[in-house]
Amino acid sequence: MSSFFLDLRIALLSLFEHKRRTFLLGAAVATVTALLVLLNGLSAGIRQTLIETATTISTGHLNVGGFFKVTAGRGSPIVTDYQKVVEVVKREVPELDFSVPRGRGWGKIVSDSGSTQAGIGGIEIEHERDFKRIVQLSSGNFEDLAQPNTILLFESQIKKLQVKIGDAVTISAQTPRGVANTVDCRVVAIAKDIGLLSQWNVFVSSDSLRSLYQLRPDVTGAIHLHLHPKALKDLPRLAARLRTSLEHAGYRLMEPDPKPFFMKFQSVAREDWTGQKLDVTTWEDELSFMMWTLKALDGLTFILMLILMGIVVTGIMNTMWIAIRERTKEIGTLRAMGMQRGSVVRMFFLESLLLGIFGGVTGVTLGVSLAALLNAAHIHVPLTVQIFLMSDTLHLAVLPTAMLSALLLVAVVTGAASLFPSLRAARLKPVDAMSHFG
Repeated sequence: MSSFFLDLRIALLSLFEHKRRTFLLGAAVATVTALLVLLNGLSAGIRQTLIETATTISTGHLNVGGFFKVTAGRGSPIVTDYQKVVEVVKREVPELDFSVPRGRGWGKIVSDSGSTQAGIGGIEIEHERDFKRIVQLSSGNFEDLAQPNTILLFESQIKKLQVKIGDAVTISAQTPRGVANTVDCRVVAIAKDIGLLSQWNVFVSSDSLRSLYQLRPDVTGAIHLHLHPKALKDLPRLAARLRTSLEHAGYRLMEPDPKPFFMKFQSVAREDWTGQKLDVTTWEDELSFMMWTLKALDGLTFILMLILMGIVVTGIMNTMWIAIRERTKEIGTLRAMGMQRGSVVRMFFLESLLLGIFGGVTGVTLGVSLAALLNAAHIHVPLTVQIFLMSDTLHLAVLPTAMLSALLLVAVVTGAASLFPSLRAARLKPVDAMSHFG
């Protein structure tokens, strides 16, 4: 143990002795670490924003939806007598934080000046816990959505329809029995765009949607289940358990299919059954058509990390080669005084490892500070980027695990980069090393 502390002391003294080299290489390691923290923060921030926005706008963490078929060839995305389903969920899913019923529909929205196709969400605004926090209004108010025949539109839809608060629009759709129906709605709220999901979603009161589709009061489109944060890491297991619980409660269930509900119409229409079948999905299932953006970002982050680590390894190895050449006589003297080859390797390894730790800590601190400054600046991003960020501002989420991972990765890489030069130094014969010139 005493020899270890001796090697550690020599490594520290060497770092302080060569201040310029230590500063330059430490600054490089700190810069790389800060970039790693920022890259991870960007990836985590996009994922966090996507989950938070999507699980408010169009899905829950878990969803109990399904289809009802009046005839074998025609299905509608509705859940009948949904309150009984909610009772089963509350009893069998203790991880549940809260749940909200959401109507599901698709129709044509027509104004005096234009028209657009959109997904129609039926909401009970008084039961929506996070909706008012995520969706930012530019005009109107949320409370009016509790009234029948009212609608919330997003700014991009307002441009197409050319309407304002108080104007009327007509929604046209087909009922589950194939009958065309319309309902007139008054615009009571206009919301700011929040990415791709706001391009085709509008929201009406649940009673308005039921009136459009001629549904009973005990019918909804899906039940969005919002879970406690600790339960989000194990959604597939929770979904499987919920499916089993619903089957035991006497409900028929569709086969698991990791797709959003609107991609299941054709497969449902081909199946030979009538009546109600429930479907349990996760937020990742409902947003599978968008998950490629996260995968692409993760892949880009991984490639950039490899490049940055390559820069660190190259810099450390070159620096260690220079340091060993400069200290060849020192190595020979230490070897002549009885230092074993393992101690020489350990000395240079500790020197590099300490450099990585000091530089890593500085880099993590720098990265966290830069992330906080960027978040505080509320940097607006172009519309093309907003579509995938689900936000009009840049948001970075620096997680403690990401900071620790970046620090450990840099420390390990810098330490490992010194091993080969250290092993070469340990093989030097004391006589040759002491007589080295240059």
